[in-house]
Amino acid sequence: MTTTTTATRDSSGLRLFSWFLAKRLVQAAVVIAIVSVIVFLLLQALPGGPARGILGQQATAAQIAAFNHEQGFDLPLVQQYFNYVGQWLQGDLGRSFVMNTEVSSVIIQRLPKTLILALAAVGGALLVSIPLGMAQALRRNKAFDYVMTGLNFIVYSTPSFFLGLLLIMFFTQLLGWLPASAPQGDTVAEILSQPKEMVLPVLTSGLAGVATFSRYMRSSTIDNLHEDYVRTARAKGTPMNKVISRHVLRNSLTPVVTMLGYYLPVMFGGALVVEQLFNYPGMGLLFWNAAQTSDFPVLLGCVLVISVATVIGSLLADITQFILDPRARGGVK
Repeated sequence: MTTTTTATRDSSGLRLFSWFLAKRLVQAAVVIAIVSVIVFLLLQALPGGPARGILGQQATAAQIAAFNHEQGFDLPLVQQYFNYVGQWLQGDLGRSFVMNTEVSSVIIQRLPKTLILALAAVGGALLVSIPLGMAQALRRNKAFDYVMTGLNFIVYSTPSFFLGLLLIMFFTQLLGWLPASAPQGDTVAEILSQPKEMVLPVLTSGLAGVATFSRYMRSSTIDNLHEDYVRTARAKGTPMNKVISRHVLRNSLTPVVTMLGYYLPVMFGGALVVEQLFNYPGMGLLFWNAAQTSDFPVLLGCVLVISVATVIGSLLADITQFILDPRARGGVK
């Protein structure tokens, strides 16, 4: 009877998870489609269009018409959009007007560098924010908690470009410890071979993560410290440090782990500013340069990749929360 009950429960849980996953995948596909339509229409509405940006202000009407016909920009918008979607589904993101190379090859070269920057920033932020948030919770309403909470709010509300400039002024101009420019190279190995140049970009990207994750960790730790299992363990004579390390820490990590997926879009958005500020050769700088030169295929390719990464991050966060937090399963219908 027990085996049958367990098997039935497992089967029910598997069906629930399958329905949850299918529902989230459909939602993700719809979001990507809507984002692609909006971005496509916004880029079409640029003053002068791609032709003016590529050919320059001195281009004649005949030259612009020839360019639009060659690139298919004289077709109806609906047909243009579905032509792009058909190319995307085949893995063809088009060809850069400016660099005269396949957009997919440029993105494949740049994307790993942005991922390296994002992973280093998030990893460093977690290493700092988890013990910091717990320390604040254990010293709640004391001077240390007030000071760190104030600093976190200041960092969180400071724009990335201004924070980066402050770090450059302090560590480069005042102390002379770190270079102001990011590492340069065509491969990830070349980027990683210049760790000193990585410090300021990683620090600029990671400080906002420290402010975000530490707040979640503090709040979660405070909630868990008031749970019955903590009082029971203390009543049995278990030292507080063991209660924290064995029980409170693990249970408090759930919202932080869930937040990781939702923070991915923030990291990609921040990369646009950080990479341009430090001249870091990643996706953010590629998008910035494409916007400056009206490189239409590169802009669409970057937006597509970033939107897919954003949706995947949100999907992973939902799945993680579904697995770790049973309370999240109650909203699945």
